[in-house]
Amino acid sequence: MQETERRSTAHGLAFLCLLSFVTSFVAARVFATLNPTMVVESQGIHFHHFWYGLAMITIAGWLGIAHNNRRYVRLYSVIFGLGGGLVGDEIGLLLTFGNYNSSLTFFFAVIVVALGSMGILTFRYKKQIEYDVIYLEGGERAIYFGLVVAGLSALAFATDRLPVGALILLLGVLVGGAGQYWRRRRTER
Repeated sequence: MQETERRSTAHGLAFLCLLSFVTSFVAARVFATLNPTMVVESQGIHFHHFWYGLAMITIAGWLGIAHNNRRYVRLYSVIFGLGGGLVGDEIGLLLTFGNYNSSLTFFFAVIVVALGSMGILTFRYKKQIEYDVIYLEGGERAIYFGLVVAGLSALAFATDRLPVGALILLLGVLVGGAGQYWRRRRTER
């Protein structure tokens, strides 16, 4: 039996993006708080994790434009949100040109933008968000969870913990791959 194709709603995608943003932001903030002296430096250049975030935002945006396929819009939304969280974590650094621990980061990025927007979306578009977030089938949930885990491996790579980053990335790929396998098996029935 062929499964009917699910179409995402703009409001559900925005909620997924913000949920990914908050997840990535919190993970980056916790990691940086627990490892305050850890930096990646190569040839005198300090690589902040906002560069990884900008790469993710750029890739997701480009794919959303160049490969506009509705089967992947949730994927693009999650990648975009993960990248936004990495950039958002360093808002204070970017706004003050050097103060990573600026209170602007937490207040602006999390409380005002992310949580406020998620609350408004949930209140106004509850049914669409339920459709795009809550009622996903198990395989699809595993794919997105694997993507989030794989995306968060950027934190380990950014701090030059290559074995840990590779392990986290592998775990994310395995979970996402299992979800894809589960999803294919279900649609073949």
